[in-house]
This record gives sequence, structure tokens and C-alpha cells, in this order.
Amino acid sequence: MVSARTARRLAAAAAYGGGGLSLLGAAGYGLLRLQAKLARRTITGRPLGGPPDPDGVYGGGDGPPLSFVVIGDSAAASYGVDTPEETIGALLAAGLAEIAHRPVVLTTVAQVGAQTTDLADQLDKALVAEPEVALLIIGVNDITHQIKLTDSVALLDQAVRRLRDAGCQVVVGTCPDLGTIRPIRPPLRWLARRASRQLAAAQTLVVVEAGGRTVSLGSILGPEFAAAPGELFSEDQFHPSSAGYAHAAAAALPSLIGALGLWAPGEDSPEMVRGDSVLPISIAAVAAADHAGTEVAAATVGGRARGPRGRWVQLRHRRRRPLPDAPERV
Repeated sequence: MVSARTARRLAAAAAYGGGGLSLLGAAGYGLLRLQAKLARRTITGRPLGGPPDPDGVYGGGDGPPLSFVVIGDSAAASYGVDTPEETIGALLAAGLAEIAHRPVVLTTVAQVGAQTTDLADQLDKALVAEPEVALLIIGVNDITHQIKLTDSVALLDQAVRRLRDAGCQVVVGTCPDLGTIRPIRPPLRWLARRASRQLAAAQTLVVVEAGGRTVSLGSILGPEFAAAPGELFSEDQFHPSSAGYAHAAAAALPSLIGALGLWAPGEDSPEMVRGDSVLPISIAAVAAADHAGTEVAAATVGGRARGPRGRWVQLRHRRRRPLPDAPERV
């Protein structure tokens, strides 16, 4: 459960960019309803087929199969792609198999439209697979359905703790930047961007406290998507295309590798770049929301996990790991 100390830091994270603990702010909703309806009409006017099923065994090797689960919303399910091989789960399963030299069994329980309220049911299914590592992407639908930030992150905290209690390593892709969605016009776009970053910062706070690590998808699905919307968005102009999911997978793969301890001795350092630092979590959470592919994980300073301003964390601006050319299911 979210502690009183964490709740205070959530309030600070929510204040990032202004506003209170509501994701968009009550004053904005009435004014922006018309804009939201118009944006929704543009997006839903171009429906896509359901996401393909990528579950199966990827790669090979002599070691025992590694169980990998993907949990969350349409981004985790890869809504918007045509083939299983294009999904974020398949791309990451193939990448993990290549690094681990073990087959990877992929189980996807993510659902289109899921909110944090749906995580408990998804975890019931995911834990049947006895996962060793999980990728969890959630949050966009919490914003669009006006879920309070504190409720959203409390449910995420419960989900991460439940996975960690089961012995599963957890990487959470924090809330993407809704300000890059082209049908969303200013001023709704500006408020959506602020809400996305507030939620991403708060997610980082609770995930690291619960024993997981985060990687920022807000900026991965931010400037690059804004610069090349025709390439990185699917036909509905809301969900990523296969190229967009490949960008997100390349950002998440190093964090999954690190969570599993698969880096060879001395291999982790070259992946770190200028700007990496150890910071209090309240500062790192906000910084991560602004930088592409930033990972946040627990750290120690002088043998201590906490300092005067809270938990110490390592902020890593990792280079993206190349993905295998063509993920193969066995």
C-alpha cells in the first residue's frame, strides 16, 4: 500500500507543471468537452482490427525457458499492428532470448482499453505462467476516464507488489505523452501532456518503492512521434504503428535485461551515457518524465537506501538496444 511518505511525494509529483491530484483538473473538463468529443470522433472513426496474439516460445538455447508476461492496456497489447511479430511482446521476447541464450515463453494478458482497475484480473491470469519478468504499461485510459492520480498509482503499487511477492522482476513503461496525439488540439493537448507527465512521475515513485523499475515511454512516444506521425502512428492516429512499437521495445529492452541481471560483467556501464546520476526519487521521477528512454531503479549511497529527501535511485539515460531483425516463434 502507498505509505504516507510516498503520498506526500505523490502530491509533489502531481504539482509538476501545475495542478492538483486530479489528472486534468476540474476546471478544464467542462471547457474542453467539445474538443474531446471532436478528437474522439476522429480517432474512433478509423477503427482497427484487434491486436494479434503473439504468445508462444521465442528463441532457443540450452537453458530452461524464461517466462515473460506483458500486462496493461492497448499499448502493451500492441493494438494497431497486423502481425504477431510486430507486437512489443514478441519483439522483447526475441530480444531477451538472444541475450539470455534461453527460450522465452511469452504470455500476453494486456487488454485494449484497460485501466489500473483491470490489473488485478490481469495478474490472476499472468501469475499462472509463473513469470520471471513482466512488462507493464498502463495509464492512458486512466487519464481519458478521469481517474484520480492517487487512485491510479495506488492500484499500480498493489500490482507491482503482487508481482514482486511472486518472485517476478517488474519493468513499468510509464504513461506515454498524450500531447503527441494529432487529433487532440490545444488547449486540450497541453493539458493532456501535463496530465501524462504528472502520472508518469507518480508512477515512477510508487513502482520503485514497490521494488520495480521504470522506463519512460512519455518521451519515446513524444518528440519522435511528433516529428514523424505518418510513420510512427497507426491509421487511427492514436495508437503506435509497428515502427512506433519497435521504438518503445528498443527503449524497454535494456531495462528488462537489467532487471533479470543478464548483463555480462562490465557490459552495463557502456550502455550508460552522460547525464546518468543518483538522485532522490522525487527529483528523478520528474526528470525521467522529460527524457527519452530514461530508466529509474533503486540505488544506495554509502550503503543506505534512503537519504534526507527519500529513496535514492539511479537515473539512467540508456542507449537503445538493437532488436533482432525478425522475432521467431517456435
